[in-house]
Amino acid sequence: MKDVLEEDFDKITKRDISWDALRNSSFVITGATGLIGSLIVKYLLYANRTMNFGAKIYAVVRNVEKADKIFAEEKTDALTYVVADLTKEKVNCEGDCDYIVHAAAVTASKVMVSDPVGTICTSIDGTEKMLQLAVEKKAKAFIYISSMEIYGQPTVGGKTAEKDLGYVDIENVRSCYPEGKRMCECLCTAYAAQYGVNVISARLAQTFGAGILPTENRVFAQFARSVMRGENIVLHTTGESEGNYVYTADAIAAIMTLLVKGKAGEAYNIANEDSHITIRNMAELVAREIAGEKIQVVIDIPEDSVSLGYAPPVKMWLDASKMRELGWKPEIGLVEAYKRMICWVK
Repeated sequence: MKDVLEEDFDKITKRDISWDALRNSSFVITGATGLIGSLIVKYLLYANRTMNFGAKIYAVVRNVEKADKIFAEEKTDALTYVVADLTKEKVNCEGDCDYIVHAAAVTASKVMVSDPVGTICTSIDGTEKMLQLAVEKKAKAFIYISSMEIYGQPTVGGKTAEKDLGYVDIENVRSCYPEGKRMCECLCTAYAAQYGVNVISARLAQTFGAGILPTENRVFAQFARSVMRGENIVLHTTGESEGNYVYTADAIAAIMTLLVKGKAGEAYNIANEDSHITIRNMAELVAREIAGEKIQVVIDIPEDSVSLGYAPPVKMWLDASKMRELGWKPEIGLVEAYKRMICWVK
């Protein structure tokens, strides 16, 4: 494991989180080969090694070979793969399932427009299967990994709080993603009310930093690769959307906080409010602060830009005060996030 990620994990361990409440528990993590899922698995394994945490981890995966590559350095007897395609199969988990983190989802914009049906089915079918497991196993807490895209186009001025849902154009094929997230949160609310599941929705801002996967191709990873290659940053939109970001370790700390402090049936924004910036301004910040002005930002909008599946331009500034009330706060800003991410990738 890279030193920068161990530093991040060490800082998470030192946070004021009720670790004793989580000790010697079993954790089911879906989407375990994705960014959030893999980092939660890695953190729990780190906690086992460094603080005698006693976690039993069930990583729900579709591809064992891919999982082995991701967890090659950390895998121990505490980690068990559960192989399942959540669009078709139930998760068969032996033993207790104290805590469930459901992070499985389509995250590639191109897939959202090329396979919108699959995107919706992955969201809704997978979420219901995991909620059913939570009922069967009497899970202590269930975290649904949602997204800031659930807000659509905000209709309020100022910062966007959890109640400020905006407009989603359901005639836009890419709306399969945010609308699917909305339906999944509705399912979570229903299971909390009808079956008493302690389910909490974590609405993540775009999350990046140390721990990103080699296959990552979202805008932040493209910017970082441009810096590392000494190439200009090329934007395929005008970059007017206002991005909301959070560093990987800050996001994992927030999720661990919600496992013990989140309120059933409620949603929480997870974002660094200071890491709020337009895509273009972030590109210029990276070219200036990270690349030392050795590269430039170039706008090149392709004729078939719709096929790339980019989200429509949005102006939104996430309000994370509800998370802060639980004692969580972000510690890493944009510039440091890029520095640590590039160190990890190298």
